[in-house]
Amino acid sequence: MGTELTGKRLQLLAETLPRLARLAVLWSSPTSHLTQYQAKVIDDLRVTASGMSIELKILSVQTLAELSNAFKDIARAHVEALYVVDSALFYGHRKELAALALQARLPAIYGTKTFVQDGGLMFYGADFADQARRAAGYVDKILRGAKPGDLPIEQASKLEFVINLRTARALGLTIPQSLLVRADEVIQ
Repeated sequence: MGTELTGKRLQLLAETLPRLARLAVLWSSPTSHLTQYQAKVIDDLRVTASGMSIELKILSVQTLAELSNAFKDIARAHVEALYVVDSALFYGHRKELAALALQARLPAIYGTKTFVQDGGLMFYGADFADQARRAAGYVDKILRGAKPGDLPIEQASKLEFVINLRTARALGLTIPQSLLVRADEVIQ
């Protein structure tokens, strides 16, 4: 479901920053090649951004050491916001990434809630706690004798939108009321 949310995440950033014209897109892969997931996210971003007249600056990092240099490139590109494509490197260093985005004064959106809990601005995506509860139901069925291959595959059915107002204040942003009322959680 992750790639299906790409356009919506960009729309949420644009609603936060109505004059958004340049967006940095940060991705990471240890092989320096886009995964199928990352390629789909970037393709979807290109399509959505084009329709919104937003220019993309796409940057790749393979190591934590390259992250600081990427933010120097981002600063030179004069972007106004950041879209972080999910990766293991970023997840493992989410506090550092959120701090770099804040230091660069970049509102950023992430695909995992913990980024926002660790200082990122906003998250929109699957409610992982709900998915875990639903997974428990599958385990129960299997323990009662159901064959895993006979059980239907389900996508996330509950999405979450989380905004970190502390980060917004630190960035000097006023989050529109229309976003605040739609947020499932607002971190004060």
